[in-house]
Amino acid sequence: MRLVIQRVTHARVSVESDTVAEIGRGLLILLGIGPADSQREADFLAKKCAFLRIFEDGDGKTNLSIQDIQGEALVVSQFTLYADARKGRRPSFTDAAPPEIAEPLVRFFVQRLIGLGVPTRMGSFGAHMQVELTNDGPFTILLESPAQ
Repeated sequence: MRLVIQRVTHARVSVESDTVAEIGRGLLILLGIGPADSQREADFLAKKCAFLRIFEDGDGKTNLSIQDIQGEALVVSQFTLYADARKGRRPSFTDAAPPEIAEPLVRFFVQRLIGLGVPTRMGSFGAHMQVELTNDGPFTILLESPAQ
């Protein structure tokens, strides 16, 4: 499982000009699922996101989590995080999980974040989405689940 986490002041996901989800200060999480991923990896990364200290405290140090700032999360499924562009000119996506594996894990990940006290919204699985964000910092982190 792979995540691109962006600290944001605002993020929105739209499908065909209709807003599907929107948050204020918090995390935009782009989530890629691999074929061998399970609820174990989703749980591990949800906990990591909920407690990751990447927000600044009063002294300007990154000592606060999304929970500490009472922020929100927006999760967007993104199979392209498993793109392999090492050969040729067109990326291969064969390393991404098929929808019947990925969609339940995306939903599980979102429910785990909510269960950990993080108000969480999600994009529209499988849809062509437009993602708008204001990256705060900019501050972007790549996370992967431990090897299985």
